[in-house]
Amino acid sequence: MAALLCPPPPEELLLPNPVARLLARLRDQSRTRRELIALAIALASGVLLLPWLIWAAGNTVLGPYAHGGALQFWRDFFVGLGHGSTVFWIVALGPLIFMLFARLVCYGLRAAVK
Repeated sequence: MAALLCPPPPEELLLPNPVARLLARLRDQSRTRRELIALAIALASGVLLLPWLIWAAGNTVLGPYAHGGALQFWRDFFVGLGHGSTVFWIVALGPLIFMLFARLVCYGLRAAVK
């Protein structure tokens, strides 16, 4: 009766830390799904995290943003994306470009070792 009410936990729950559990969960996904997750994380960090980091660094080094605070900076960033400004798109796609470049370097190193 106890085995029916309390089934044993899946193997991933027995892993010692949350990072190991997350990696085990990712390894269980299909390659396409893992690539889509990586793409989403790269794009989200380029659109949400990098503009905030740019604003924080600029606010610390150069002083307050002339048009307002961080939210106004984000608004200006999205307006720049909408207008198709190359600089804004490089910031937005920067993490994705970096990820692809790192993969290309790793692929080249693996090919050179063989």
